[in-house]
Amino acid sequence: MYKNMPRRQIACIDMRSFYASCAAVDNGLDVMNTPIAVIGNLERKGSIVLAASPKMKKDFGVKTGTRLFEIPDHPSIVLIEPKMEFFVRISMEIARLLGEYVPKEAIHVYSIDEVFFDLKGTEHLWGPLEKTIQRIQDDLLEMFQLPSAVGAGPNMLMSKLALDLEAKKTGFAKWGFEDVPTKLWPISPLSEMWGIGSRTERTLNSMGIFSVGDLANTDLKTLETKFGVLGNQLYHHAWGIDLSEMGAPLIEGQVSYGKGQILFRDYKTKEEVMAVVLEMCEDIARRAREAGKAGRTINLSIGYSKNAFGGGFSRSRSIEEGTNDTMKIYRVCNALFDEFYDGRPTRQITVSISNLEDETSMQLSLFEANKWRNRKLGSAMDAIRSKYGSTALLRAVSYTDAGTARQRDKLIGGHKAE
Repeated sequence: MYKNMPRRQIACIDMRSFYASCAAVDNGLDVMNTPIAVIGNLERKGSIVLAASPKMKKDFGVKTGTRLFEIPDHPSIVLIEPKMEFFVRISMEIARLLGEYVPKEAIHVYSIDEVFFDLKGTEHLWGPLEKTIQRIQDDLLEMFQLPSAVGAGPNMLMSKLALDLEAKKTGFAKWGFEDVPTKLWPISPLSEMWGIGSRTERTLNSMGIFSVGDLANTDLKTLETKFGVLGNQLYHHAWGIDLSEMGAPLIEGQVSYGKGQILFRDYKTKEEVMAVVLEMCEDIARRAREAGKAGRTINLSIGYSKNAFGGGFSRSRSIEEGTNDTMKIYRVCNALFDEFYDGRPTRQITVSISNLEDETSMQLSLFEANKWRNRKLGSAMDAIRSKYGSTALLRAVSYTDAGTARQRDKLIGGHKAE
């Protein structure tokens, strides 16, 4: 199976406890020996921990997702709000450092704290892969005081798996195709395998597939019949095979456009909730239009306040023709809200469109004379926002007390820039 497979030298580097490490450096602290928690908003007791230092996790059991009010009152604990602009700047400097070892086109920034890079040919300059990676990790410690973990493999997938499943515990791991049966196949539950979510895991379990080895030894046609193109991908990933080029997504094709947010406070009326839903529909529709896509399925998820015992609903509705029209998406969300909302205070909202198709499939119906005009108007608004900023044009709801677009525009990644 591996005879004709390319064997590249791909590495995936992850900055350990990146946010906590950056915050520690910014405050002159030792991230490895200080219990640090980076909190989204120190003024909100329900705000969550975005990152925790190793000592915070070990000594106090505080980890990502812990609420502020759950953190013990202890004099050694340091609580810090995120400075997203600072974090982004550090991430850019890390990419610049990698550029001293490999060409720019050999670097793919996967996220703010994770980067893929191709070391092919660098052995003539820096020596064996292992030695080069050690030099890079030493540079990161010396220049930024940031500890890191690196996974390496013959393709992007294998390097990512080596990172997630081994290197994050040991600091460095290199996987080859020969390691698949002993290191990859024993993985269970399936959700520990990169790219397999809980829903796919449940479906695979119902087919009697509980480990990556089970998946690798399932008939390919069976998987393709059940999952389509994804089934083919699951099968080959279980064998460690990935033909993605550097910079290409490990899972091909965007399958949806969505947006979710935790509200700044409990919203108690439909009018307040739908004001935010409209803002979100506007953002999703703009992104779909810019990509030349339209969606046939609209999903609305509402999370109730913990003060109302939590819970919520997530419901989808498909329409006859794909759309990227803000108001069409909004009207479906409005109908879903009316049908499933039980009146409790809302604290979280998510909206998405899926079942994507090329925008050219949209028909100009005789009964919708304004469709083309609305599409051109949407494009004009998109162009203005692209040039002058996302808040250059806003709907009236964004200027009400319920709107969040103006306030969130001042944030990076949902958090304070400085």
